[in-house]
Amino acid sequence: MNNRTWARLAAVTAALALTLGACSSSDGDSATGGSTSGDTATDSAAGGDTAAGGDTAADGDTSQGDGATSGYDLNNPPGSETPVELIYWDWAPGIENIVDQWNAKNNGITVTLVTMDGGDPAIAKLLTAIKAGSGAPDIMHSEYQMIPTLVVGDALIDMTEYLDPSVKGQFTDAVWNSVTLGTDAVYAVPGDFGPLAFFYRADKFEEWGLTVPTTWDEYAEVARQVREKDPNAYLGTFSSNDAGWFTGMTQQAGASWWGIKDDSWTVDVNSDATKKVAEYWGGLVEEGAILNTPMYTPEWVAALADGTQVGWLSASWAPSVLISNAPDTQGLWKAAPLPQWDAANPATGTWGGSGTAITAQSEHPAEAAQFISWLNASEEGVKAMAELGQYPAADDLRTKVMTEPPAFMAAQTDYVDLLNQIAGTVNPFTYGPNVNVAYSAYNDEFGKACEQKSQDAFVAAVDTMQSLTLEDLISSGFAVAE
Repeated sequence: MNNRTWARLAAVTAALALTLGACSSSDGDSATGGSTSGDTATDSAAGGDTAAGGDTAADGDTSQGDGATSGYDLNNPPGSETPVELIYWDWAPGIENIVDQWNAKNNGITVTLVTMDGGDPAIAKLLTAIKAGSGAPDIMHSEYQMIPTLVVGDALIDMTEYLDPSVKGQFTDAVWNSVTLGTDAVYAVPGDFGPLAFFYRADKFEEWGLTVPTTWDEYAEVARQVREKDPNAYLGTFSSNDAGWFTGMTQQAGASWWGIKDDSWTVDVNSDATKKVAEYWGGLVEEGAILNTPMYTPEWVAALADGTQVGWLSASWAPSVLISNAPDTQGLWKAAPLPQWDAANPATGTWGGSGTAITAQSEHPAEAAQFISWLNASEEGVKAMAELGQYPAADDLRTKVMTEPPAFMAAQTDYVDLLNQIAGTVNPFTYGPNVNVAYSAYNDEFGKACEQKSQDAFVAAVDTMQSLTLEDLISSGFAVAE
């Protein structure tokens, strides 16, 4: 790469420390609830000079510009004197109701929702439209881990000059960093967030005299106790079809798969932290202490519904999945923090989260920013998202509008406070420009390892992921540190 390319790369991707983990449940699956996972397979804009980011994404003025309408009530944006139509791509269940709520304001800005099949198809379609020069929407829903791909593909604009300064203040620094890529630019406004927790059948724990595990050693022991109490029951499963889940688990352990050293990328998928997690789960699978049934399959759903699986290491959106797939178990589940590697230093990872961005082809970025700010940073919008079962990223507003646990978790009166506490312990995690390759390698290699039910195969899978991810980064034209 030439010096100019590296200068732009540094401007766009300096320290891509996205502190939020891979986004939620599997894309497009009926068992996923309100969020989507980001086990992506999009190859567009993966490398070379194009992936360094174009002028649209990297070189914009990050000061408060003339495009913004400053100082207005985010619940009641000023709208537009001239009628404007905005095209919005999203796939979240129920989002059409929120769009209808916006359009009922009749403020001159009409949003037309185009429902996509899921995160992967939407990202691929957007990148194709950007490359073709037409066909992109004004507004795009994107999982956090895909924002680097969209930025380096010149698909998104820096929204800074169009946002009211009050928007940033609605989010913690950790969440806000997930849409800035460590720069002064803003490529989306955070929407939802998925801190990981441990969900368990409280009735079964009480019936069997089990103690909720607080460490991973305790989790393994409780898993064995469940098998002793009921040979047909399991505490949980290791899923080989959702790399976002595994990423969150390694994130909790302190892993970060990508990084930037000077002007080069680093790849550390097979770090000691990641191998520790792989070895742990491989041991439990080999022992038979847990299931190795992939999530979002009919077998997995049935296990949640009939009590065969009495625990689920999941994210804040889990109640939406459970109420859809195991409705008869409502009131029987409780949440707790993830078991810890170091009990003295509580930590968690993330599995889920997304933001809303303005695409490079929008002719109405100021109006698009009004809608996005209302959607993700106003009390009205955040309340509407919470009512859909999502876990809003706007910190203070989430606390204000989410005062009661979701109906499915009504038996746990401290649920809201617990989730807010857990959300404050998220470890940082850095994404790179070829997440899709690493995630695809995970699905392939851990699929094989689960079939073998071998601890050694689990560890070997991580090494293969490292090799494939590193080789792809090099072959795509990126400079990689040794």
